[in-house]
Order: sequence, then structure tokens, then C-alpha cells
Amino acid sequence: MVDRAFYFRYTVDMIHEGTKTKQTFRAADVAFIGIAAAIIAVCSWVSIPTAVPFTLQTFAVFASLLILGGKNGFFAVLTYLLLGAVGVPVFAGFKGGLAALLGNTGGYLLGFLLLAAVYWLITALAGEKLYIQILALSAGLLVCYAFGTAWFMMLYIKTNGPVSLLTVLGWCVFPFLLPDAVKMALALLLSKKIKLPNK
Repeated sequence: MVDRAFYFRYTVDMIHEGTKTKQTFRAADVAFIGIAAAIIAVCSWVSIPTAVPFTLQTFAVFASLLILGGKNGFFAVLTYLLLGAVGVPVFAGFKGGLAALLGNTGGYLLGFLLLAAVYWLITALAGEKLYIQILALSAGLLVCYAFGTAWFMMLYIKTNGPVSLLTVLGWCVFPFLLPDAVKMALALLLSKKIKLPNK
């Protein structure tokens, strides 16, 4: 009888401890997502104004996905975009609101969410080995470029008249290819130095 009571109490305690651990991890996830969203915002303020501003946003998005993982990285990007949508000045040039999100370059901002979704999907299916991470980030970035370019062209043509795809790529994509490759490499290096306890 004593042994049964002991083992019953031990089992209850273990379940209780496991529940507390899961709750702690959930709280930690929320905290890390909030921190990552804030870092993306700060990195967006470091910008050089062009047709599509040069910023450190892409680096922060890459780093969030690599460090937090696909799921939490996705929600960090979503949190960042929602903050901007409700008017918090988290976008380049300290802009915020739906007007900034839905403007000519808004497609590239929304494209970050697609980038994160592609990364999450690929790594969930294929794992997180280095070459998979590089493939997932590259595929996600390609989707971001494609969506953002289509968005930019649609709005630009509506307000300014016809423009060629090659011209828009010259404004919005080609100048960013090498910088984004460097940002990806830096994010990969950083992610190897930072290991979260619950990832």
C-alpha cells in the first residue's frame, strides 16, 4: 500500500512538473517572439532611402527564423507586421499604419511573412540542417521578391502608367541580391552562436 501511494504521488508530481515546464516554454516563446519583433523593427529603422529602402530588416527576419525556428519566427514576423498595421512606427523611415503597409513597397513587407511561411514549411518537412536552412531561406526570399515585385508593378502602373518588369527588377530586386546574401550569411553565423534553451 505504501509503495502504491508513493508511486502514485511520484507520478502526479512528475505530471505537475511537466505541465509547469510546458507552461514556462510557452511563456518563453511569447517573450522571444516579442523580442524578435522588436529587433526587426529596430533593424528597419537603419535604412538608406531608395525605391525600396535598404534596411537590416531582412537580416533580422533571417535571424529570427534561424534562432527561434520556423514557427516562432513566423509569429515574430506576423507580430511585427501587425504592430505596423495598427500604426506603430516600425517600418523603414519610422512609418506605420495601413497606408505604409499597403503602399508601393508594402508587398515586400508582406512578402516577409511569405518568406517565414516557406521557411517554416520546408524546415518542418526536411529538418534544420545547414543546407536545408539555406535552401529554405533562399526559397522564401525568392517568393518575397516575386510577391513584392508583382505588388509594386500593379500599384505603380495604376498611378504612373506602364513600366517593364526588367525596370522594376532593376529598382527593387537586383540591387538587393548581394546585400541580402551577405545578410543571410551573417544571420547563419549568428544563429550558430545563439542557442535558445527550448528550441
